[in-house]
Amino acid sequence: MSGTGALGGLRIADFTRVLSGPYATMLLGDLGAEVIKIERPGVGDETRSWGPPWYEGQATYYLGANRNKSVEGVDLGTEPGRARARALIEQSDVVVQNFRPGTMERFGLGYAQLAAERPELVYCSISGFGAAGGADLPGYDLIVQAAGGLMSITGPDDATPIKTGVALVDVICGLHAVTGILAALRHRDETGAGQHIEVNLFSSLLSALANQASAYVATGHVPKPLGNRHPSIAPYETMKTADRPLAIAAANDKLFAALARSIDRADLISDERFATNPQRVLNRQQLVKELEQTLSRAPADHWFDLLRGAGVPCSPINDLNQAFELATSLDLDAVVSITCPDTGTPYPQVACPIQLSHTPATYRRVPPPLPG
Repeated sequence: MSGTGALGGLRIADFTRVLSGPYATMLLGDLGAEVIKIERPGVGDETRSWGPPWYEGQATYYLGANRNKSVEGVDLGTEPGRARARALIEQSDVVVQNFRPGTMERFGLGYAQLAAERPELVYCSISGFGAAGGADLPGYDLIVQAAGGLMSITGPDDATPIKTGVALVDVICGLHAVTGILAALRHRDETGAGQHIEVNLFSSLLSALANQASAYVATGHVPKPLGNRHPSIAPYETMKTADRPLAIAAANDKLFAALARSIDRADLISDERFATNPQRVLNRQQLVKELEQTLSRAPADHWFDLLRGAGVPCSPINDLNQAFELATSLDLDAVVSITCPDTGTPYPQVACPIQLSHTPATYRRVPPPLPG
């Protein structure tokens, strides 16, 4: 099962489910690690039942985060199950788990309990709100988006908070988990010592709020929702065309001038209301009105081709079909297919986005079936 990629020879005991943990361990598996997913027999990962849609009788949610893994049915509620879990951990380099804080300790599988005998073990705990004051809070992405402020700045106005269209915080936290695991493995390679990595969805979101969080921390400014607009740049938003919206990111004066010339509105460059970015932000409403007056004369694809040629960042608002078609047109291999050796059934998968020139990602195993 172990690949020959950058992480070939590394074994991971994966006690995670839903998205943040499985996404992290899938990426590690793509890069060559052997990942053993531990699930409760007959029950398994919750996402196995999160359908429709289904593919070959399996929920596509589960399929999207669990390739390159084997599976073993282990009931941690029994002593034989816990003994089997300890045996799997003894043969592994890394443990990843996202039970509620304290759960693995009750099973005798917490970091301190295991590291006493295996100080070289790298152990990653993923939680919703950390293991201290928020230990009792369940880590559902929607709740973290609400609690962490993301919904307060996403949407058209204060009265209409909106979550993102995917469990983005889970994905961000999973990426932070991967980063922490790789850093800990680097340290272990140098010193022989493992360590405990703790990441949580809430802190991951606060970090990922980037400029918005920085503005608050530095000045106390509490940002408000601006729809598709940027608080500090104009034009940097979606605009109406003859058919569908077009996103335009003219993030500096040079790009704004290129935009204006490309759509035959050079008069906007000399308009003192729009001469600099701060003035454009101040007069955003008038600027958008002027731009949409011109953009509404042709479809979005026309403006995309024109502005792309001028180096102006822009894109029509694509659905997923159009997005994957664009990836193909850009020679990006965004989809791979893994064939099940038992049935010969191909399983389409979104490709790993990490490209390594010497040790590329490999696709060795379809997402495993539910253990009996």
